[in-house]
Amino acid sequence: MNKQSNENITMKFNEVAEKYDSQRRKLIPCFDDFYQTAAALAQTNQPAPRILDLGAGTGLFSSYILEQNPAAKLTLIDLSQGMLDVAKLRFGNNQPNITMFTGDYSTFESSEPFDCIVSALSIHHLEDAAKQILFDHIYKLLKPGGLFVNADQVLGSSPFLDQLYRSDWEAKIEATDLSYEALQAAYERTKLDKMAPLDQQLDWLRTTGFIDVDCVYKYYNFVVMYARKPSM
Repeated sequence: MNKQSNENITMKFNEVAEKYDSQRRKLIPCFDDFYQTAAALAQTNQPAPRILDLGAGTGLFSSYILEQNPAAKLTLIDLSQGMLDVAKLRFGNNQPNITMFTGDYSTFESSEPFDCIVSALSIHHLEDAAKQILFDHIYKLLKPGGLFVNADQVLGSSPFLDQLYRSDWEAKIEATDLSYEALQAAYERTKLDKMAPLDQQLDWLRTTGFIDVDCVYKYYNFVVMYARKPSM
């Protein structure tokens, strides 16, 4: 991710950090299914799995994972310190199994591999080439047999479908009680989006070396992708 893109994303999400969680349910029409499906897919056969949350924001996705496995050891990384400050409030100070880093996850390194790597509504901010590089990086950070779960937004496979997705989303969020200012801020944040079609991203994951690649959940352009690193 280039420096200017990082700065733009950090500024926009720092601005909305305190209101982010309360708005999520209104801005994601399929909120419950989206996060619950993604969290269920992040379960491994390890009693205390090491899980890396890329673009973790306020820790919303990680909180769903912890509900299902309180023993999970989570590492959260995000560009926005404001978002991670909200995550710290969410989880409290006495959480030895939660580590947080402020920074660019595309260059994150770890001396110990992860059982599972997750991301929610973040990777679509990357250019296509950067997405492919990130998928390679994720693959290397995973243990053999490790899982990658990406809950994200995708581009429609044709201009007609993409407009259909956009129109449905706009109609549904404008039917909520979000203020005019909140709606405009949400529309402004979509200018940061660099979405890619679903099939293309699944192909990139397979090319990287992942197996059992699938889109497990789809609601218009909200999807949950799943991929597994071979055991050996």
